[in-house]
Amino acid sequence: MRPPILRLCEDILSNAAALALPPLPRMVFVVHGTLTIAERVVRDGEAWHGEESLTLVAGTGGASVWRWELASQATAALALPPGAGVRSVEKLTAQLQTLPDSELLLRGDSVGFPAGGCAFLHRHRGPGIRCLIEGGIRIDTGGCSTSYGPGAAWYESGPDAVFAQAAADRPSRFIRVMILPRELLGKSSFQYVNEEDKSKPRIQQYKILADAPIARPAQENAIN
Repeated sequence: MRPPILRLCEDILSNAAALALPPLPRMVFVVHGTLTIAERVVRDGEAWHGEESLTLVAGTGGASVWRWELASQATAALALPPGAGVRSVEKLTAQLQTLPDSELLLRGDSVGFPAGGCAFLHRHRGPGIRCLIEGGIRIDTGGCSTSYGPGAAWYESGPDAVFAQAAADRPSRFIRVMILPRELLGKSSFQYVNEEDKSKPRIQQYKILADAPIARPAQENAIN
């Protein structure tokens, strides 16, 4: 079976431009500008989530948007082309080999660190894609260290242990979407790896943007 994918796209819409999207579990985050989605105005730093088909309509100053979507690989290939005044770029796509076997939850949140802050070695109970919106961060996992600046995205599998070190000279923050077991609705997915770290303070600041039960993408047979 081919695993579902999680993808992050960046959409740049000129004033009054519209982007039609097919039904998929997704979160739309406004980086800058304003959007109207299903008669709701979504502004800088706000998010919309749902599974239905929808149209993003930019406000008078346009909009810059990050869009996370969960899809089967076949469905993802059927994406609608952007219309006039819209530029869409796929920032990152990941095959979800570690997708939970149980019913699913889409969680989107904002995670902030003070200057020099870190997240000790930890795991999460599901995969996800993060995108840095301010500051800088180094991610250590699987024997590799990678540094990210604003606008850069990375994937975390969930089971693989991760250490995160934020920039020393300024606050840092990223936006993420994870696909978790539905039993975690309203509960943290964070798990320390080392017992001695459990008593240390967690200095991260969280803001939940979406925490919603979602349908599981249809399974696909692998193509030989």
